[in-house]
Amino acid sequence: MSEAQATIEVLLVEDSPADARLTQEVLKGGDVRKHHLTVVRDGVEALSYLRREGPYCDAPRPDVVLLDLNLPKMDGREVLKRIRTDPALWSIPVIVLTTSGAEGDVAGAFAEQADSYLQKPVDLIAFTRIVEGLVA
Repeated sequence: MSEAQATIEVLLVEDSPADARLTQEVLKGGDVRKHHLTVVRDGVEALSYLRREGPYCDAPRPDVVLLDLNLPKMDGREVLKRIRTDPALWSIPVIVLTTSGAEGDVAGAFAEQADSYLQKPVDLIAFTRIVEGLVA
């Protein structure tokens, strides 16, 4: 397997700088496969990245999207809906990674065909295990 094939392209859609930084740190350390992480801060930017528009014209196609639900400009629910209705994007796995554990949010994410739904734990060790498990 070549070096490029071994690298996982991860798109993190997260508006919280603290959560984005924590995810980056977890992926840097620990026992995770080689990856390249790109962070975008809102739903509009996420779709621009995925569609390779504007400054993202040379962006690599992500192998997985980690998507927060509560985002500025366009929330994660709408981003997920647009990914799943776009023939060029629908096959990208989307994992909802959010603080909400509300039944409506979980059901809504799966109704829009999220591949997985993970509630961000407040405990650092539990959060580390979740993130490492996503790219292991």
